[in-house]
Amino acid sequence: MSPPSASEILTPANPKGLRDIPFEIPAVDPVEKRRASRILDALTERYPDARCALDYSAAHELLIATICSAQCTDVAVNKATPALFKAFPTPKDYAASTPKKIEPYVKSLGFFRNKALAIHESMSVIAQEHGGETPSTMDELLALRGVARKTANVVLGNAFGINMGVVVDTHVNRIAKRFGLAPQDATVQAVERRLMALFPRDRWTDLSHRLIWHGRQVCKARGALCAGDDICRKFCSNSKGDR
Repeated sequence: MSPPSASEILTPANPKGLRDIPFEIPAVDPVEKRRASRILDALTERYPDARCALDYSAAHELLIATICSAQCTDVAVNKATPALFKAFPTPKDYAASTPKKIEPYVKSLGFFRNKALAIHESMSVIAQEHGGETPSTMDELLALRGVARKTANVVLGNAFGINMGVVVDTHVNRIAKRFGLAPQDATVQAVERRLMALFPRDRWTDLSHRLIWHGRQVCKARGALCAGDDICRKFCSNSKGDR
């Protein structure tokens, strides 16, 4: 197969429709994008109901749950948050409290003191500067304590349906490299930008859910079930499947 012509390759700048992204999207050729599309189709067929595993009923609850999920399982977070959300129904309730009073509700989670402080400070800003409404822009979310790009992407994509990036957790990072979607030495930032370039923007949130589900069920860090899995056999860069 002859290499793609220069006109078929995206320039190393934001393509049309991504002009609100404040950084460049890497160039990818049509062959890479077609392969990425096949991967997404396979994951969508396998995991049609993939969704965020954190339980929440409001945007601020998802933000808090995501802060709590740092270096902690979603299962553990979902066990802790019902009592937390009942004790503090709104951002104003957190703001009126103290980190010390929040700590008992997150004590079962790792780094609970830091998380209680982040919850209190972020909810205080939301209550005082945003009228109690969780902000729906990347910059405003990143200004909150305990919120980095991954957390902001979770909130924007799931609570507001806004795709500003791809959530890259340990599962997404691992599978992106095993499936040859990103170089083995790519940073998390580089992995996210590669995925943003390879997949349609309106699928970024769906993509992360499906990669995460596949990572939890099949493509595990240890004890992976690759040998018996059709998707892994076809797309894993360590196999002789689809290139």
